[in-house]
Amino acid sequence: MDQSRIRNVAIIAHIDHGKSTLADRFLELCQAVEPRAMRAQYLDSMDLERERGITIKLQSVRLSYGPWWINLIDTPGHVDFGYEVSRSLAACDGVILLVDAAQGIEAQTLANCTMALEHDLTIVAALNKLDLPAADPDRVAAEIEQVLGIPASDVLRISAKTGDGVPELLDAVTGQVPAPSGDPDAELQALVFDSHFDQYRGVVSSVRVVQGTLRAGSQVRFMQTAATHEIQEIGVRTPAPTEVGELGPGEVGYLIAGVKNTAEARAGETVTEARRPAPAPLLGYREPKPMVFCGLYPIDGDEYLDLRDALDRLRLNDSSFSYTPETSTALGFGYRCGFLGLLHMEIITERLEREFDLDIIATTPSVEYRVRTTAGSEVAVDSPSRLPPAGQVAAIAEPFLLLSIIAPARHTGTLMELCQKRRGNLRGMDYLSPERVEMRYRLPLAEVVTDFYDQLKSRTRLDYESDGYEDSDLVKVDILLQHDPVDAFSAIVHRSAAYSYGRRMTLKLRELIPRQQFDVPIQAAIGSRIIARETVKAYRKDVTAGLYGGDVTRKRKLLERQKAGKKRMKAIGRVEVPPEAFVSALRMPSD
Repeated sequence: MDQSRIRNVAIIAHIDHGKSTLADRFLELCQAVEPRAMRAQYLDSMDLERERGITIKLQSVRLSYGPWWINLIDTPGHVDFGYEVSRSLAACDGVILLVDAAQGIEAQTLANCTMALEHDLTIVAALNKLDLPAADPDRVAAEIEQVLGIPASDVLRISAKTGDGVPELLDAVTGQVPAPSGDPDAELQALVFDSHFDQYRGVVSSVRVVQGTLRAGSQVRFMQTAATHEIQEIGVRTPAPTEVGELGPGEVGYLIAGVKNTAEARAGETVTEARRPAPAPLLGYREPKPMVFCGLYPIDGDEYLDLRDALDRLRLNDSSFSYTPETSTALGFGYRCGFLGLLHMEIITERLEREFDLDIIATTPSVEYRVRTTAGSEVAVDSPSRLPPAGQVAAIAEPFLLLSIIAPARHTGTLMELCQKRRGNLRGMDYLSPERVEMRYRLPLAEVVTDFYDQLKSRTRLDYESDGYEDSDLVKVDILLQHDPVDAFSAIVHRSAAYSYGRRMTLKLRELIPRQQFDVPIQAAIGSRIIARETVKAYRKDVTAGLYGGDVTRKRKLLERQKAGKKRMKAIGRVEVPPEAFVSALRMPSD
């Protein structure tokens, strides 16, 4: 294929700015899909994506537009899936930056644009949703020029819904985005930027050929794992998988080589020829750092191995989450998983339940703390159960975020109040226009991962980045049932919020735990100090129901025997907590 006719481009934007709709118009304009088979969000293949109306996984497709071949990647917009965007950009030479003509620049618009500039990519900017009555393209174009430095006259104006301006956008892509470089006769270097597991064919990898030529039937080596396999099939997505004989420099396609071990073909791997290997692998990707942690446990302990296999396969498809085995006295064997955010955690949990038919319990999300011990060492703690005893803790440092919030100026007061309640410090405020303001706050990550975004998202947009650790007045709150701590309910919280957390948990568990034949105390404690208590009262069997009268001492004797039996049972009894109680309590809202 003539390299000068190839264009590799990704669509980047904030969530809900129309990326998937624009991809649909591209498919129609290039006649890649028959009209009878066309549907909305065509490239979004997961049921979860259709139900939630968001893109979760990047999707690639090859389009034929006149003499041009356009390799298009549709990317997610939510901040939790920013790693998918960064992987997409490594396979592209340019991007289409889409901005809502009604809402204007949002926080993730800035983040994605900065990422594209770091990859030295050509940016084609376009205003979308011109068909909306609230659209104000002149104001938003001026905003783009002011904030991003892209001249307002260079910003295209389109409507992905109606198709207006879409042909002109494709013409701009073919005219402005450079053709890929690469020598077809050099040693093969192909970058794996995505993979998934097919139960019939093994690992299916999405690749971009950087140098050399990838040919069907040849022996290839995955350079990082040194695994060698014979290619069974290579092809392109048009969007239906279409087998081809070879892929040259700059081309994007898929590779099937009979790989069964999911660890051998992860994203960032370099594929080269076994007989003539490249001198060095490509740079690949920087490993993402998890920000939110939770435990995943099977409700049925027999499904532990099934959960491990499911996590292996999901990790291949989404390398931005991690997992390590852990054990809970209350929940048994499970895995401690790290995620990029709360939505990321929800998606992974739901995919495990849907795609692998697993019933699992997800514990309360937490963040990674750094604990300095009295012995002078530093310990990373991502679970309350791993916190050293109180006598060995000298200080606890918690992670902080730099938060960028873009909102209508009329909401400034309520947003500042919300951030200050979450221990936030204002670092700066700029007006993007008379109607829109950007506020920059520094907040503890633990305050953001609960319900902060839920309260914020209906009226604003945000982006965040890590800003190191800082010592805080944090304590571990234990929940005790029958005076025994239940590690699944423990939490590390700021001292000012400890009482409210303990009070909420004890009240919730009193409703969820079934009554026993003895009183069950539910306590919240900081160390040895009890800060909240509720009691599940015992139920009483009517042991005198069979009496028909006579001497009252007979009735008293039966009641005393029952009382003694309950006392003995209380001394040796163990409280059984049904799985439903864990699920309900751990999903408890923070208010």
